[in-house]
Amino acid sequence: ALGRAAALPEDAVRYRLFAPGPGGQALLRRCAEAALVRLAPLLAAYVWHRQPFRLRYEPARGETPAHIGGTTVFGDNVEDEWFIVYLVREITRVFPGLAARIDDNDGEFLLIEAADFLPKWLNPENSENRVFFYKGELHIIPLSETPEQDWDLSAPCPTISEALALLSTRSEEFLAAQPIRAAVYKRIDGYPEKIQASLHRAQCYVPAAIAAVLRQRPSLVAAAVQAFYLRDPADLRACRRPFQTFPADQRVMTVVTFTRCLYAQLVQQKFVPDRRSGYTLPAPSHPQYKAHELGMKLAHGFEILCSKSSKVFPNSKRNVLSGPLWERFVRSLKEKDYFKGEMEGSAKYSELLHMAEDYFQQSVTTSESSVEVSPGDEILALLQTTPIDLKEFEREAACLPPEDDDSWLDITPDALDQMLKEARNESLPSANEEEQKYDLEAVAESMKAFVSKVSTHEGAEMPWSSDESHVTFDVDSFTKALDRILGADSEELDSDDLDEEQEFGFSDEDDEDSGAGNQTQNQEVSPGELIGSLKSYMNEMDRELAQTNVGKSFTTQKKGASSVKAAASESAGPDCGAEDLELAPVDVDMNLVANLLESYSAQAGLAGPTSNILQSMGVYLPENTDHSGSS
Repeated sequence: ALGRAAALPEDAVRYRLFAPGPGGQALLRRCAEAALVRLAPLLAAYVWHRQPFRLRYEPARGETPAHIGGTTVFGDNVEDEWFIVYLVREITRVFPGLAARIDDNDGEFLLIEAADFLPKWLNPENSENRVFFYKGELHIIPLSETPEQDWDLSAPCPTISEALALLSTRSEEFLAAQPIRAAVYKRIDGYPEKIQASLHRAQCYVPAAIAAVLRQRPSLVAAAVQAFYLRDPADLRACRRPFQTFPADQRVMTVVTFTRCLYAQLVQQKFVPDRRSGYTLPAPSHPQYKAHELGMKLAHGFEILCSKSSKVFPNSKRNVLSGPLWERFVRSLKEKDYFKGEMEGSAKYSELLHMAEDYFQQSVTTSESSVEVSPGDEILALLQTTPIDLKEFEREAACLPPEDDDSWLDITPDALDQMLKEARNESLPSANEEEQKYDLEAVAESMKAFVSKVSTHEGAEMPWSSDESHVTFDVDSFTKALDRILGADSEELDSDDLDEEQEFGFSDEDDEDSGAGNQTQNQEVSPGELIGSLKSYMNEMDRELAQTNVGKSFTTQKKGASSVKAAASESAGPDCGAEDLELAPVDVDMNLVANLLESYSAQAGLAGPTSNILQSMGVYLPENTDHSGSS
């Protein structure tokens, strides 16, 4: 993780918007109100998984200047986090006087998204306070103005004030590289249209009171699903008796709007209601079994929320809807055609107005004295003021719109492969195109480049750039190392060495005969002689191994006469003419490719070392289309 943020929950994102130039507190407060009004058409209908997007003014504290921002817990729905990234970028684009920082418990998660394209100097230790959205674009503050090779990677991170001063004067110099920006922008591409695609509408058989509450506050479905999904034995105590708030005797069929994440959480959990609750399910073969099951689970979630209520109804919270700020907010919504031309007082107008009230209370009001109201208190307050017309719900149930197809819950292996390839931004050529365009030399060259790179405790470097400096070889250092290994100052043999001497028949007389000469040779041996001696040893080993199964397992570079002579030698016997045999060099590239292809085939389409290493270098092997018996 890059730049790990302190004191942030695991499933929360923090966003802060600063004013680099003049204006200060007045500019921040003005921009906060204007930004939330401008985003109201998007946010009023959005169903947050846990907490909504909020902007609050925060005075300067320590090295952190005054700013507007907040922290949103997104829970299991990571799309909420990326939607907030989109919102923050849009705010800096519409209000160019603001610069924004956004991070989570992983730190600079925007950089993690673009990890394949980051400069080498950028690491978790020096990335804090360097990444900003400014004027709608991603900016990265570099280490210093010196050339890259002179950068001090241990240089301290700038303070936010220092970074803002640089952005306000020379922002064009700090624009992130195009591949980095493209990687981040791809993750938020498709908003705001993507919001509708993330919703799922399903028919549910629920108590009429729940249908009435969700008509007033559609976002409460998230709290109810979470209450059911994260229930514990203490929560279920309220569900082991007849329901106090949402009894099962007045249920209606209605359409409930979930996010896909909420719907998946609700539908995938198996749950059998307690018979004392009054809720029963029809046979699984019943055509409306799923609607009954979803409604039963929702009812349990709402009952759990109300059982935790403090019974203090938030009537005072409604007072904020009569102030001048609310009037300006509604006027702005009308100017932006939020009500879509609906007549005031119509059912659709009332539905949109309720959503706007909900959004205003959650995100726009800035009173620090307002107490956070629990969902259970909110539900009970709505039930006191919301009329429940059972006959009207029954009439609507007769002509409900069709529910959305939930086949997206089931992902086939082919669909998963397609999603992974799209995430990697791969082109998808046909099998014939792959075979025609594929070059096995690329496999060998890529593996050679990989082996020549540096490996540390942080992992192996990937050969992304072909213009990097080549690996150098210091002959003197190499020979000195060999001297130390091969015995220029050899230590006395231990007991294991003595045992080996006796096993192979080495005698003390041999040591005495060669002792004086060895001392002189060790003193006078030159690097060239040492390397030549090593080569002779290696050649002798090759000759011995050539007639074994190990030697025959390698593919060699065939050379006319040599191969014929080798074949004749093999037919005559392993020992016949072995000394005169001219050894053909091993074809390294052919053996490498053959072994890689064999390893890749053994993976049987699953992840494995060969595909992982080659794909990290941009080399993708085609599927094995050979049939048994084909050439």
